[in-house]
Amino acid sequence: LKILKLKKPFAIFNLAAETHVDRSIDSPKSFIESNICGVFNLLEAIREYKRKIKLVHVSTDEVYGSLDNGGLFNEQSPYQPNSPYAASKASSDHLVRAWNKTYGLPTIISNCSNNFGPFQFPEKLIPHMIIKIKQSQKLPIYGDGCQIRDWLSVYDHIDGIMKIIYEGKIGATYNIGGASSEVQNIQIVRKICDLMDDFGIKHPDNIKSTDLIEFVHDRPGHDKRYAI
Repeated sequence: LKILKLKKPFAIFNLAAETHVDRSIDSPKSFIESNICGVFNLLEAIREYKRKIKLVHVSTDEVYGSLDNGGLFNEQSPYQPNSPYAASKASSDHLVRAWNKTYGLPTIISNCSNNFGPFQFPEKLIPHMIIKIKQSQKLPIYGDGCQIRDWLSVYDHIDGIMKIIYEGKIGATYNIGGASSEVQNIQIVRKICDLMDDFGIKHPDNIKSTDLIEFVHDRPGHDKRYAI
């Protein structure tokens, strides 16, 4: 509330969240505290400020659960979260919607697919694999690696969010996807391996980067496919 009074923003983008599914399985408490309680605190601060501040709450396609081989998520897809992370984000989406309907806060929700781009946190798939290849470490792939993700450039995501803040309808939900950018996880990893080899990365015994791939036991509740 103090920051709102000092800065007097006309809009807030809420991109803050604990986001890594693996960590949410191992330690869900921090996800509840950040993604649910944190959003509650933000909503209450906006409500107490008593000036109209447009809030764009940035969420994830994982709130919709897992797709089979056909179909796409859309803004009317039912919520079926399958991990503590997805459940915490779904909960925050519902809070944002409720504060709009109950208190009249001017909120908009966006749900995006998997982001990639410069300076991404190293626990995420693409930077995680790059770092391990550079260190000639094993590349752990869950299950058979055939899980499908819809990849979205962070720059395109920013364009979508900016369009929403200026043209979006208050109280609405907008999905932001990669526009037919579905790729299996194993395909992404093999592509990274090939690129790293092309860039001249060297490993002991002159093995290729793809030789570092190691299939490991699948994680619990692993969603098969996301697509927007």
